[in-house]
Amino acid sequence: MKIGFISMPLSGHLNPMVALARSLQARGHEVVFFGLPDAERMVRFAGLRFVAFGEQEYPVGATPKAYAHLARLKGEAVARYSFYEMHPRRCKTTLNQLPARLETEEVDGLVIDTVHFFAELAAIRLSIPYVHIWNILHIDTSGQTPPCFFGWPYDSSAAAIARNLEAVNKYRANLAPVTAVAKSWAQSQGLQIDWSQPDATLSNRAVITQTPREFDFPNPSLPNHFYYAGPFKDERGREPIPFPWDRLTGLPLIYASLGTLVNGDEAIFNTIIEAVAGIERVQLVLSTGNNVDIDALRTLPANTIVAPSLPQVELLARASICITHAGINTVLEALSAGVPLVAIPIGFDQPGIAARITYRQVGESLPAPTLTSGKLSAAIHNVMNNSIFRENAQDLQEVIAKTNGLKLAADLIETSLVSARR
Repeated sequence: MKIGFISMPLSGHLNPMVALARSLQARGHEVVFFGLPDAERMVRFAGLRFVAFGEQEYPVGATPKAYAHLARLKGEAVARYSFYEMHPRRCKTTLNQLPARLETEEVDGLVIDTVHFFAELAAIRLSIPYVHIWNILHIDTSGQTPPCFFGWPYDSSAAAIARNLEAVNKYRANLAPVTAVAKSWAQSQGLQIDWSQPDATLSNRAVITQTPREFDFPNPSLPNHFYYAGPFKDERGREPIPFPWDRLTGLPLIYASLGTLVNGDEAIFNTIIEAVAGIERVQLVLSTGNNVDIDALRTLPANTIVAPSLPQVELLARASICITHAGINTVLEALSAGVPLVAIPIGFDQPGIAARITYRQVGESLPAPTLTSGKLSAAIHNVMNNSIFRENAQDLQEVIAKTNGLKLAADLIETSLVSARR
């Protein structure tokens, strides 16, 4: 079978999607990756074939440039800027150009990154079966739990569900500029979409999240074709990152990262450095990303290692605790290593992930707007010294290893797309 993949051109999306693609290619399927030019390097390094679209609109380097402003935003402003300023143009480019690439390649099925919003309309136009992948924390539009952009705790009361449904309406209002592009294109192609239905274009074959069920809030209203899996990991498909391993001292290691997108606030990095500096006999390894100037950060303690990019999986295997923005990949990689967390959610799905960290008692969460070094230091002490956090993280580590999310997702994709051909 020839399977096409479509992913956002961001490392947090490409890493799990590339892992899935490599898994299916190893099973003997022909795999081709479709994407904007900034995705090409990672895809080709992983040994996968790449077909670009949007070369004129999105030349190489356009993606990091576009996200440079977003990197300094916080809270709801992050998603709002993304929905209003970034997704509509990407959606228009995708729908105008992707169908021709799909026709040329003659794929039998598609695996689509769900937040590459409405890319599935190209599949519908060409009658290509498709499945959706949630690389981020899935967005619950049922009202049973809060949409992931909101960091509310789990609450099954009628009042909480009503509040959640209001939040769903707010999410849909923010998505409206993207939906308008999709509706216009669908109408121009004669597609009959019932836009009054929630998630009208979401796959009815399989919707797969890399979030483990045991990490999520309880949700009794998920459809039968929604599947929990686990992190899609395949480090062999990633470019190696150099690291001075000889500088590790053997002291308890605190690994800290704010990811690759909303990581432009120097104040948060300085707060992390200050908080850890006051803790005796630990070592901090800090990943800053490319949106802050390391030289502009406060004076670093002698045993601190700071770099724009670090070998995260390998460092988490040695870490005692992970300080994180609560991005799903960092969180799942930490839990895969049995490492408890201190979350500083900033935007996108991070508030919802942080709420699950506290609900499952695998760490603590501190809102970025009220973060202080004192609060962060206290949270680090609590998570490192209270065994319940590490024990729960290790329980999830066992669940993740047993489930093998990469294999499970590949099985589900095969089953869903093969059955569609019969």
